[in-house]
Amino acid sequence: MTGSTGISNATAIVGIGATEFSKNSGRSELRLACEAVLAAIADAGLKPSDVDGLVTFTADTNSEIHIARNTGIGELKHFSRVHYGGGAACGTVAQAAMAIATGVAEVVVCYRAFNERSGERYGLGQADRPLGSSADRAAYSWMTPFGLSTPAQWVAMFARRYMHEYGATSEDFGRVAVAMRKHAANNPAAWFYQRPITLADHQASRWIAEPLHLLDCCQETDGGQAIVVVSEERARDLPQPPAYVAAAAQGSGVDQHMMTSYYRPSISGIPEMGLVGTQLYEQSGLSPDSIDAAILYDHFTPLLLPQLEELGFCGRGEAKDFVGDGNLELGGRLPCNTHGGQLGEAYLHGMNGIAEAVRLLRGTSVNQPDEVSNVVVTAGTGVPTSGLILGAKV
Repeated sequence: MTGSTGISNATAIVGIGATEFSKNSGRSELRLACEAVLAAIADAGLKPSDVDGLVTFTADTNSEIHIARNTGIGELKHFSRVHYGGGAACGTVAQAAMAIATGVAEVVVCYRAFNERSGERYGLGQADRPLGSSADRAAYSWMTPFGLSTPAQWVAMFARRYMHEYGATSEDFGRVAVAMRKHAANNPAAWFYQRPITLADHQASRWIAEPLHLLDCCQETDGGQAIVVVSEERARDLPQPPAYVAAAAQGSGVDQHMMTSYYRPSISGIPEMGLVGTQLYEQSGLSPDSIDAAILYDHFTPLLLPQLEELGFCGRGEAKDFVGDGNLELGGRLPCNTHGGQLGEAYLHGMNGIAEAVRLLRGTSVNQPDEVSNVVVTAGTGVPTSGLILGAKV
């Protein structure tokens, strides 16, 4: 069904490629990016010379010109970057879809590669980073002098308020971790392959920033992931089943901060994700009832719950019961993060989740539900964010 915008179902993802996911890749971020890009192009049945567009994150260290030179891509008609860390993931596909739908480019590759474990570790936060004169650094200066400097600490504030308002418990967060690790245990590409956990394991894991345990926090990963986007028409002639971009959206909420939007009247929701969800459903003409599976950004377990609420899968404060009833597992209402997510497979700023959504639509996930026609994908939460609905057919 065609929605209200010119990009709905006008493009499709036809190639996915990744490196292995590790804790010490032993090679440069540029090489990781090139390996992933070449793998995605090959998966699409295309040649590097077919590519005329590249999209990545502002956080990525790999310039588009170096990717092009080292992979044989050649001339570029489109290149763009998206801000806000993990919030950029689905935004890269949105940029690619807009470029193709408007005729600016024909074959666009979205990529993300970094040594986030052996190199710069995002989980260490802001405390030891040099001061600067940018607006972002000025905003952080309101928090870092008081010891509020890491992503886990920022999310802990949100989680505590969510628990207070809706009666959620650490065990409710733990059930998210258990489900993600259960899926990862079946995924040979996942770091935690064959290593499921129990709720007791979650509760026994050490505190990071109360109420977050270690097993509430995603991994740190070395690796790369790339995705190839082409027009709906061109996709018909390529070897892989297309994953059509039924909708793509970005969203920033009122009084938005970088994971610290504590000055809103309520801090127990994610209004920017609600804005993304509204756009996705309007563009695609679909509703929550039409979604068969979900890839939800799981950098910290508490933030998965309000995503379910903002996207309309349950009412405000009801996500803990939705999760507790097994709805995120195979056979549940909304199989979620069937690759294991960032908690179980790898932390690639959400790009590996987009690849899993493509596999779900191809029918090749290691945890494949019976029927999947539409998958919703979300990017980083707590920051300006983005989302997709990918579909199996127009």
